Amino acid sequence: MVDTAVKYNIEYIREKALQLVKQRLIQRNQPIYVLCKYIPYRDWLCVELELERNEFLLRDCIIDLLSRENWSEGQ
Repeated sequence: MVDTAVKYNIEYIREKALQLVKQRLIQRNQPIYVLCKYIPYRDWLCVELELERNEFLLRDCIIDLLSRENWSEGQ
């Protein structure tokens, strides 16, 4: 069994994706799978499992990952 309680939680993945979008290395309309280019191969399984746990598919767009933010702020 793979220990997924490492640094690759969903918040880390979102932050990584946002940084890459801001650096214009990836685009919001690309599939989440493009993140594999920027995450070490040995850690990718943990990332995939965390995405799956949070109901994301690798074919989903980066914007889907970024848009699921806490909407309760300011309410």
